[in-house]
Amino acid sequence: MKYKFDSFVRLTSVTALLFSAVAFAQQDEPEIEEIHVWGRSLQLLGTADSASQGVVGYDDFSTRPLARVAELVEVIPGMIATQHSGPGKANQYFLRGFNLDHGSDFSTYFDGMPVNWRTHAHAQGYMDLNFIIPELIQRLDFQKGPYFANTGDFSLAGSNRMVTYDSLEEGFSELTLGSKNEIRLLTANSFEVGDGDFLYAIEHQQTNGFFDLEQDVRKYNALLKYTGDIFNIPSRITFSAYDSIWTSTNQIPERAVKNGLIDRFGFIDPDLGGDSYRYSLTGNFELNNWELNLYTSSYYMSLINNPTYFLNDSINGDEFEQEDERILLGGSLVNEVETEIFGLPVTRTIGADLRYDDVSELNLFYTVNRNRIGSLREDEAQQRSLGSFANLQFSLTDRLRASVGLRLDFYDFEVDALRAQNSGSKNESLWQPKVNIAYGVNENLELYANYGEGFHSNDARAAINTIDPATGNPSDTLDILVQGEGSELGFRYDTLEGFNFSLAWFELDLDSELVFVGDAGTTEPSDPSRRNGIELNSFWEFTEALVFDFAATKSDGHFRGLPSGENSIPDAHDLVVAAGLTYHNPNGWTSSLRVRHFDDAALTEDESVKKYSST
Repeated sequence: MKYKFDSFVRLTSVTALLFSAVAFAQQDEPEIEEIHVWGRSLQLLGTADSASQGVVGYDDFSTRPLARVAELVEVIPGMIATQHSGPGKANQYFLRGFNLDHGSDFSTYFDGMPVNWRTHAHAQGYMDLNFIIPELIQRLDFQKGPYFANTGDFSLAGSNRMVTYDSLEEGFSELTLGSKNEIRLLTANSFEVGDGDFLYAIEHQQTNGFFDLEQDVRKYNALLKYTGDIFNIPSRITFSAYDSIWTSTNQIPERAVKNGLIDRFGFIDPDLGGDSYRYSLTGNFELNNWELNLYTSSYYMSLINNPTYFLNDSINGDEFEQEDERILLGGSLVNEVETEIFGLPVTRTIGADLRYDDVSELNLFYTVNRNRIGSLREDEAQQRSLGSFANLQFSLTDRLRASVGLRLDFYDFEVDALRAQNSGSKNESLWQPKVNIAYGVNENLELYANYGEGFHSNDARAAINTIDPATGNPSDTLDILVQGEGSELGFRYDTLEGFNFSLAWFELDLDSELVFVGDAGTTEPSDPSRRNGIELNSFWEFTEALVFDFAATKSDGHFRGLPSGENSIPDAHDLVVAAGLTYHNPNGWTSSLRVRHFDDAALTEDESVKKYSST
């Protein structure tokens, strides 16, 4: 059963208010001139390995209006995050012609802790960012494509690493009020503790939303972080807590709106919604040339859904509950040294990461009015993985550098299923080579060529299932690791005076787009696929107060081996455009104007059904 967060909220809220009082009581400091720092204007010539990787942070976040937490990743050029079935659920993500669902081929790390969930009750790679407080993110480092040895699972399309502030220049409290009972309260501050810094933040958010069915969102977030030496070891210890409950609306029949049964903000099933929590502890330690990261997380989700209403059961309806409860343990160790090989300067990086998911509840129940009336799946899973990698970066000349990397991932898992025939254990491993070349034409222009192999894992149940739990018919077992191969050519131009521009051509092949369908408890295999396209990214700092950014991706995705006209990848948007203009008023006001567009997309392989574009 899910336990309550109320007592923790009361305790941490009182603590935060006391800390705020101490901070405000301190002597006023002299006023310091504000300096704006844009992450996207940082110089990457001579350090980046590809035209499509980058850094976002600082004012890139603070000046950007966010309708939801997951829009943090939209600072990554070409990335789109959309809400799907309510505010408490993980968003759907789109990048480089991928409908990433909830994160199947794009990974996120939060202070070194992986965010994506393996073998999840709702979706493989489930990437719920609602536990993050956006104002505390200092920097986001992103990479696209499988060219980097330090990333493994769920990173074929890309990955990003979010880093929180160690301390704040000054504490702050924010109160946001809106219609429909919208309230957001945030307080954050930091202070010195011995030779280190302690940062804290508390957030509460609630809203009823604008739909006919009130969303009744109640969300609580907290973060505590200590930065300093522990036994003479530079350390960062972060604790985060998240608890949320909500009601949601789902897709509705178009004919019900046209017939006047409901309006476009209406609903059919009033029971949809869920509740979730995530409590996490991470530690990052610097040991000479070694970086050690440790993490643990306790997680729960209960999600009520009903996408087909009465299609399968005309009496009770098709409502169901997905339940997931688990403990996550893991860590990574990375060593980087400067050395020489055959007289050439070389940066040698070696590392390993270990992860263990102990999933005690992995269930799919039939429900009526949120009451369980039967079960399709009641499973448990234990999933272990070990990844190791090595990368050598050579400085071949003053202008030419190259890196060669190799990664090995080993997966071992056990499934204890409600149906005994679907229980068992299995393991798989996969080698992945990486090659990156960069050439500096001059001080403003750099060329890149990249190649790499990567993978995403599938739900462990897909590799064990011998019986389809929905039909009782025999089913094929599937590989747990699905391999992909990618390449990229591009360039980066930087005037060093506030303007940069990059262009990349990319191609990515997948052996199979296997998808575990949590709504049905089964796996849907698909054919091998290929995506290629062109990506453009530009940032222009006209003045210290006025900046403009623009990003566009044009891609084409098809299944390989199928006839033309029957090989389109469903929900693969071939055009994504985003742009923004931001102005900093000297008096402290900020104005931001943003627009994003993604084109229409086929919903079937023969493109007989399409969904509309959106701007």
